[in-house]
Amino acid sequence: MHDILLVEDDEMIRGATRLTLEGHGYRVHAAADGVHGLEMFRASRPDVAILDIMLPGLNGVSLAGRIREESGVPVLLISARNDPVDVVMGLEAGADDYVTKPFDGPVLVARIRSLLRRAAPAEPAPPDPKTTRRCFGDLEFCPTTLEVRRGGSPLALTTTELKLLREFAGAPGIVLTRDLLLERVWDYAWSGDTRVVDVHVQRLRAKIGRERIETVRGFGYRLCR
Repeated sequence: MHDILLVEDDEMIRGATRLTLEGHGYRVHAAADGVHGLEMFRASRPDVAILDIMLPGLNGVSLAGRIREESGVPVLLISARNDPVDVVMGLEAGADDYVTKPFDGPVLVARIRSLLRRAAPAEPAPPDPKTTRRCFGDLEFCPTTLEVRRGGSPLALTTTELKLLREFAGAPGIVLTRDLLLERVWDYAWSGDTRVVDVHVQRLRAKIGRERIETVRGFGYRLCR
């Protein structure tokens, strides 16, 4: 049974969402404000955190950032606001997904399942030329163990960042379009919304070196050898 943290200040929405999630077999830990939500996150260590953006005490974007500082657990933001600026702000704070209100219960459950699939440990792959340790300047990456080092020091990447790096490392020097990365890394949930790719590429660049991933204007990105 997966544990879900739900932080929502609207009692009616919180109750209805909790019933929906419990009806699909999830164990739900609910809080009505950001401060208690952070405390509950630390106590329950959930598999997915669902956060409303407009929360008293500590808003959802700030809470997502605090959670991301401590854990790689998938974070899903919910909000009645669908302005692109709000979406990008939430993603840059560390969220993995964004759903606008009102939302259907089955859609929310599908998003959660997608996040859980992406966060699941990768199946061990049989050794072949594509799974050997690879070096790109001072960056080392092993697709089999998912170990990443820069200048000999280990790097801590989120699940999404690791999947992005795996795609780039599998085709160094080749331009990967945003649509291709959406399909391979994010599954169907973000189909057509390439902003999520740009945000996560920027996060990955900050960790492995901004010069390591080149932007090819109008097409996508490529990993420099």
